[in-house]
Amino acid sequence: MDFDAVRRIGCAFAGVEPGTSWGQPALKIGKKMFACIASHRSAEPGTLVVRTDFERRDELLQEAPDIYYLTDHYVGYPAVLVRLGNIKPDALRGLLAGAIQFVKQKELAKRR
Repeated sequence: MDFDAVRRIGCAFAGVEPGTSWGQPALKIGKKMFACIASHRSAEPGTLVVRTDFERRDELLQEAPDIYYLTDHYVGYPAVLVRLGNIKPDALRGLLAGAIQFVKQKELAKRR
């Protein structure tokens, strides 16, 4: 799995557009990043950063530590790190769908 595959899966969702964040390839919904290639040096090569709430992140880390992980740099951010070489397309599709919903809900809450 590489970012081209991530882009194909992500752009199948309505309103998703490819872009960049922190100089890395990213996926955005409503101009807000919900997934991008990790740019911080603490992340392993081939890592995707996916936005999610802290509770879901903790669940993912417990369920599949071979796929999902965290470094000290990302602890305070509502995101999980994903080893692209270990995740299956269906799991990625579900993760991206959840990230899109997370970003949309955050934007709705901000507008209120």
